Order: sequence, then C-alpha cells, then structure tokens
Amino acid sequence: MRWQTTEQIATIPMRLVGPLRFAGPDVTGEIMLPLATFETPLWPSTHRGARVCAEAGGVRAVVIDERMTRSVLFEADSVIEAQEAVINVQQHREAMQTIIAETSQYARLIDIHTQVVGTLVFVRFEFNTGDAAGHNMATLAADRLLEWVLLRFPHLRYVSISGNYCTDKKASAVNGILGRGKYVVAEVTISRQLCEKMLRTTPEKIVQLNIKKNLIGNIVAGSLRTANAHFANMLLGFYLATGQDAANIIEGSQGMTYAEVRGDELYFSVTLPNVIVGTVGSGKTFDFVRENMRILGCLEPRETGENARRLAIIATGAVLCGELSLLAAQTNPGELIKTHLKLERNQPAPGGLGG
Repeated sequence: MRWQTTEQIATIPMRLVGPLRFAGPDVTGEIMLPLATFETPLWPSTHRGARVCAEAGGVRAVVIDERMTRSVLFEADSVIEAQEAVINVQQHREAMQTIIAETSQYARLIDIHTQVVGTLVFVRFEFNTGDAAGHNMATLAADRLLEWVLLRFPHLRYVSISGNYCTDKKASAVNGILGRGKYVVAEVTISRQLCEKMLRTTPEKIVQLNIKKNLIGNIVAGSLRTANAHFANMLLGFYLATGQDAANIIEGSQGMTYAEVRGDELYFSVTLPNVIVGTVGSGKTFDFVRENMRILGCLEPRETGENARRLAIIATGAVLCGELSLLAAQTNPGELIKTHLKLERNQPAPGGLGG
C-alpha cells in the first residue's frame, strides 16, 4: 500500500463559547473560547460554566512553571562508568548551553535530571522554548547534546534520542513532579446564590461529589496523578481549535480538581501541570487557527513566551468552566443523560460528556 501524498483537510465542528471573564493577574478581560469537537454538549456545558464564572467576578489563573523536555538514553559497560558520566554531565551546564544556543535563539537549558538503571543512563534535559510548544526545539537541542556526551565519553553507547523519561504523550508521574509544558492553576469563587440559580446545585454538593467521585473514585480506578471528571474534553477541543499537537492531551489531562466551601461560597480550582501549547510553529498557519489566536489575543507583540503563557492560561480557564458545569450536572440524578438526549437527539452517533 502506498502512502497517500495528497493532503486533505478533516473538518471538525467548532464554536466559540463564553465569554469567560479573567480577573488576572496575567490575563484580564472577557475572552471567547474556541472549541472544536464532535461532542456537541461540550459547547453549552462549557458556556454555562463560563457564564457562572463571569457572574462570579472572573477566573484567576497563574503559570507556576514552564519547560519542555527530552530525555536521551545511553548505555555503559559498567555502573561505574554510568555514574561517572552522570556526574560529569551535571558539571558542564554552561558548555551545554553554548551548544544549545547554536540550535535555537530561544532554547534555554533549565535543568537536568538523571536516572541510572543497571548500565542504562537516562538523561532528562529541560528547556525553556519561548512561544513554541517546543517539541522539535527540545529534540534538536537534545540531539546535539547527545553527540557532545558521546564524544566526551567514548565508553557510552547511543540507545535512543528519546528514552521515555521525557515523558512524551504517555501517562506518567514524572511530568507532574518535574514538569513538562506549562504548570497552570485556575480558580474561581462562586456564591451560594449563583450555584443554586445557574448551576442548580449547592457548594456542599459539588465539594462532596468532587471528593467521592474525583478523588476517591480515581484512587479506586488506579488513576495516575489524576483527580478530575473530564479535563481531556475541553483540552482536546481547545487544542484542535488552536493548532496544537492534540496527542498532548494524554499528559495534559493528568490534573486535579479542588473544591471547598468557604463561608457561604464555593471555592473551585483546577490544576493542570502539563499544558503543552504554543502560539508559533507547526499547525499555526491555518487560517482558522490564526483567527482563533487573534480572538484570544495571542498574536500581540509581547515579550518572548508571553503569548504562549497567555494561551495556556486561557486553555486552563476553559477546562475549569467545563469541569464545573459537569460536576454540577452530576449532583442531580438524571440531568446528565437528559441533557445529552436533548442536545444530541438529531446526531447519528451520540457521544459522551466525560465520566
């Protein structure tokens, strides 16, 4: 069978929902959220969450950390040689940054982590990559560093440019612990009146459902650094609408929902340690992507990296809106399926709005 070389465009339904109001510190004002999905109930559900958050005064969100990673893998003849290489690599970061600068003016080495398993040496390089998501930038830099290490240590042998300690597009604990992408936390405080009027529930019901479903339920399921209802739904819709590598929802959806009653209000937040987005690079040249980036305010002239951070914050805000709305619906018996049947009754193949 021959590979099909003729490019075709896959059409995915897309809508703008919101507006969602952001109350700072890094993003402020009302912003429409583009979501591309075949799961049509996602639009009104996220829209409801956005309306509630706007009425509550807006979502506050910050980027805690950011980095893109690539792990290379070597093999030595003995653990003594493996340890020697690990110690030496950690001592020559300045020299490695000089090599990295030859591959990109934006790539900066942030940190190095290593693991030795027998005679296998895993080296995890972590970079700042500006406004790019940074997959290729990190891989190119890691490739040059790999060559440099092999020249310094002839007793080491090449195994792979990617040793899975990155970890790229796979569920793992390391990304949440060490970081890969943008680490973003978004929060909102909602009054009891708004909960009852717009979400048809109470702060107490949402808090208890989050504990019993998202926390305990995910423990029972053996989930890995995950305590949420359906982060992946909003994240995928947002990624497709903004030209991101959609496979990164695998690590991106490994996040946590936190909720508590504060006084007579609901405090609600989502934590996404691995939001991998960029405003430049592959996938960003399509007209619909450029238009969505313009709507989101991510094409403005800013300091390097600021547009990508803005995009990550907005993506996390979209996740918060959809998560809040779904949990509210699930506090009421029958509401979820009734909504699905109503919204999808004319659809040939009904989907699902999370678990």
